[in-house]
Amino acid sequence: MKLLLTSAGIKNDSIRHALVDLLGKPIAESSALCIPTAGYGHPMGSPGGAWRFITGQSSTPMCELGWKSLGVLELTALPSIGEERWIPWVREADALLVNGGDALYLCHWMRQSGLADLLPQLPETVWVGLSAGSMVMAPKIGEDFVGWKPPTGGDETLGVVGFSMFPHLDHEDLPENTMADAERWAAGLGVPAYAIDDQTAIKVIDGAVEVVSEGHWKRFVP
Repeated sequence: MKLLLTSAGIKNDSIRHALVDLLGKPIAESSALCIPTAGYGHPMGSPGGAWRFITGQSSTPMCELGWKSLGVLELTALPSIGEERWIPWVREADALLVNGGDALYLCHWMRQSGLADLLPQLPETVWVGLSAGSMVMAPKIGEDFVGWKPPTGGDETLGVVGFSMFPHLDHEDLPENTMADAERWAAGLGVPAYAIDDQTAIKVIDGAVEVVSEGHWKRFVP
C-alpha cells in the first residue's frame, strides 16, 4: 500500500502533487472510498462532522478534490455484511480517504472489520490519512493521544510504518500542540517520530519516507 499521511488533508499544491504521483494518474480519473469511522470515537466528533467530511465541506480537503467516483466505507458496518461484498469495493478503489478523529477507535474497527488484514494485499491502493487516519499507521500514538480506550488497553496502532506522528503542530486552535509539547511527547515513545503542521504530509512508498511540506515539521529520533 502507498501512503500519504497528512495532518489536515490536501492543503496545498505540494501535497496535491504528491497524491497525484502516488495515484499514477489524475484525480479526475481515480476512484476513492472515504472512511469516516474515526470521527465517531472522538469526543469532539459528531454526525455533522462526518457529513462535512463526506460532502467536502470541512476545512480538511479530501473528498472535494474532483474524484471520478466517490463512495463511503463505514468500517463498523462491514462485519455484518460479509467480506464477499465489501472486499471487492476496496480492491476496485484507487484511494482510501480516511478521516480524523480517534486513532485507537479507528485501529479497533480496522481490525474488527478485516480491513487491517487486507492492507498487505493492496500494493497499488493509496491510503490518504487525515490526522488520526494517518496516526493509525504508526506503531503507537503516545499517551497524549489516548482518548477512546480499546478492550486490550495501551496505545498501540497498526505499525504499518516505523514512526509515530504528532499532527496539527502549532495549530492556532490547539494551544497544547506546540513544538515543546511535541518534543515531550516524542521523548516518551521509544520510536522515531514526526511532528507535522497542517501544511505538511509524509509520503511512504515501499518503506521509503519523504516529507512533503509547505509549512514546518520536525523529526525526532529516540
